[in-house]
Amino acid sequence: MAAETGGSPGSTTARAIGVVRRTAFVVRAALGRREGRVTAGVVAVAYALAYGVGVGHLGLRGAARGGATGPGPVVDVAVASDPLALLTRRVGPFQYEPVALVTVGPVEYLFAPVNAAIGLGLAALVGATLAVSVVARRGPAACRLEAGAGAAAGVPGILSGFACCGPTLLLAIGVQASAGLLAVMGWFLPLSAAGLVATLLWVGSRVDPAAVG
Repeated sequence: MAAETGGSPGSTTARAIGVVRRTAFVVRAALGRREGRVTAGVVAVAYALAYGVGVGHLGLRGAARGGATGPGPVVDVAVASDPLALLTRRVGPFQYEPVALVTVGPVEYLFAPVNAAIGLGLAALVGATLAVSVVARRGPAACRLEAGAGAAAGVPGILSGFACCGPTLLLAIGVQASAGLLAVMGWFLPLSAAGLVATLLWVGSRVDPAAVG
């Protein structure tokens, strides 16, 4: 009995390590194939752009001011006078002060390094999960993915948008949000990130490496 009890934590740890290693292998194998790279790239770029729009850092010139602007330079970069001081200054739940304004034609992008890193990380998780799902479906006999596995990857990522634009959404629909509700919204992003990691591990554990190798 003692031997079984003592061996249980080790067995659980070994299984967890095995799932992580298997997932890492199937992700590398999926990204090693053309359809996997295309899927991951397209999904990641689309998600990163949507995330930028969602947090209000990506948009059209003059749109926020409600008026048109002159033609101006095709590409322009304006950096804050003290970007290091603004780097980690929070302006909302998991939203940080921009340190530069990049203008490309009619498009404006407020560059906040921490927000950019968060968006790219979430985009990479969504892209990798969908890439594995797409490539694995080439060999359905060797894969145990249900029909909704690919769609499930995007759900946590969608929820992450509420961490930054939740208060704005509440104001737009006229809801009087309490401090407690706003505090709860601050947990959407970490919970969503954890959900994306869990989804990727779940998909990776259910894919036979032979299906993507």
